[in-house]
Order: sequence, then structure tokens, then C-alpha cells
Amino acid sequence: MTDQASKKLSVMVVGLGQMGQSHALAYHAHPGFEIIGLVNRSKRDLPEALSGYPLHQDFEAALAELKPDVVSIATHTDTHADYAVTAIKAGAHVFVEKPLAANVADAERVVAAAKAHGRKLVVGYILRHHPSWMRLISEARGLGGPYAFRMNLNQQSSGTAWKIHQEILKTTSPIVDCGVHYVDVMCQITDGTPVEVRGMGVPFAKGLKEGMYNYGQFQVLFDDGSVGWYEAGWGPMISETAYFVKDVMSPNGAVSIVMEEKTGSADINAHTQTSRLRVHHAETGEDGALLREDEWLSMEGEPDHQALCDREQDYLYRAIVDDEDLTRHMSDAVASLGICLAADESIRTGQPVRL
Repeated sequence: MTDQASKKLSVMVVGLGQMGQSHALAYHAHPGFEIIGLVNRSKRDLPEALSGYPLHQDFEAALAELKPDVVSIATHTDTHADYAVTAIKAGAHVFVEKPLAANVADAERVVAAAKAHGRKLVVGYILRHHPSWMRLISEARGLGGPYAFRMNLNQQSSGTAWKIHQEILKTTSPIVDCGVHYVDVMCQITDGTPVEVRGMGVPFAKGLKEGMYNYGQFQVLFDDGSVGWYEAGWGPMISETAYFVKDVMSPNGAVSIVMEEKTGSADINAHTQTSRLRVHHAETGEDGALLREDEWLSMEGEPDHQALCDREQDYLYRAIVDDEDLTRHMSDAVASLGICLAADESIRTGQPVRL
């Protein structure tokens, strides 16, 4: 592997919202990256660590002027594909926040550009870099399928957090924005192929554009008999009850994430924290009683949100300098997006979608 200090990669960060700033801080701290410019359409209050970097407002002008090795994109979803393809054609490797694009055709267009130009494309699937989620996937696969996946991430957002969600809702529903993470986890656990998606949603909030909703849920069916559901809602009306469910069941038992009840649904660190894993085994004796008590796996010392962003950007660095094959990474990103967009279509049409 290449020593980080021996090969500096220049990076331009585009989009300075919550995630964009977190990624910029990761580049700032990483010995293998050097930020040469920040891009945001409007002026933003930035952490002191980022305040000294040049700030640009025009993406294409900054790209032409700076000629970065890497472009990091954390803008609205509907800009991801055009920004990514433009950066790739300019010779840059790209990190893009999830979802990769607003539709499957655009996602495939970005992947095709990365392959054609020999550039690395990493999508922001933060849970893939989380040791506790990696353990959850391993434990669940060890049980064997078919599986029932039960997952949600509801957020009782208000104030600044609700304003952020309202901005996202201009282009992307909660089940697409967040759902890609958890569908990706489902697909890493089961070897089955998704075949059908069924969705439903409710526009609880006022002022949403036609057809948009701030609460949704969907079910996905796999050809190995596995099934899964995912639920996501944003806004001041969302319940704090059972807002965080991460549970995988199989004929041989279950693996669950158990969170501390005092944690609030709007806490960004709670979206990735696991607290503890509970592993349940289904073996019974002749009397039908369970033979083993549940195992409790402590996840003490797990990385927080910023540390996970740091891990993501180190993965990007290694992928570039060690020329890692990202074919599976890219295809998985397109596949999980396709499932969530099918759920969005099902909600809008009221009909199941065959994949």
C-alpha cells in the first residue's frame, strides 16, 4: 500500500451542508488529501478548520480553475449525476453522497463514465465502514436464510434539522434518501435477488411539492423467500416511539440492534450508532424450551459520525492510490437505488412494482 504522506491528492469539496462539511473535515484531517477549494452556491458558516480554504460559488468554473485530483459531491440529489460526470470527464476521481442519482438511468450514466475514463467512483454508503454494522451482517449471514428484515429510521426533526429535511424533500423522499443504506444492508445479508417492491406513503407536512411525502414505508420481496420492510419519516409530527428498529430474523434466530431509549431520533450520531447487538438462537430441546440464552455483544468505543466520514474518505484514498476494483461497489449502489426508487414509484402509483 502507498504511504499516505508520499502521495497527496488534491480535492475540491462541492456542497457544504451537514454531510459536505463532515466530508471536508475528513479531507482536512487526512494526511493523503489536500483541500484546494470549497464550492457552495451560497455563503455558509463553516467550522474554524475549514474557514481558511478558498470558497467558490460556480462548480464548473472552480473545476476548470482548480483541476483537482478528486471531487467530493454532497449537493442535492438531482445534481449528483451531472456534477459527477462532469468531474470524471475533467479527469477527477469522484466521491458522491448517497443516493448516487435521482434515477437509475442517471446512476448508470455515472458508473459508465467512471469506467470509460478509468476514474474511481465511491458512493457514500457510510454503514459499509462501520465495524458494528459489519458485525451485524456477519452474524445474520451466519444464521442462514431466508430472512425477514425489519428496519426503520424515523426522525422527529424540528428547527434547523427540519429545515434541512425540507430542502431534501424538494427532490428526494425519506425512503429513497435513507432507504438506500438499509436496502444495501439487506442485499449484503441475503444472496437472494429482489423481485418485487410495494410501498405506501403519507404527506403529513404542509407545503410539499405535488406527489412528495414526508412519511413512507415499503416492502421488498426476494426470490429466496426473504422479505423486508423499511420505514422513514421526517418532521415535527413524527413519533419518538419505535423510531429506530434494526432487526433481522431467520429460521435459526435473530440479530438485532438495541439502542439506549434516551437517545433522540434527530441525533445524527444515533443514525449510525448501534449501542449493543443482541444475537438470538432458535434451537430448542425436546421440551420445546430454548437451549441457549441470547448473546449481548457490546459495541463500546464504536466510531461516531465524524469518525465514520473519516473512514469513508480513507477508503476513497486507498481505492485511488492502490487502484482497487470498485465494480461491485458501483453496481451495488445502483441496485439499492433501483429498489428504493421502485418503492417510490409504488407509492406514487398505488401499485406493486416488479423488478
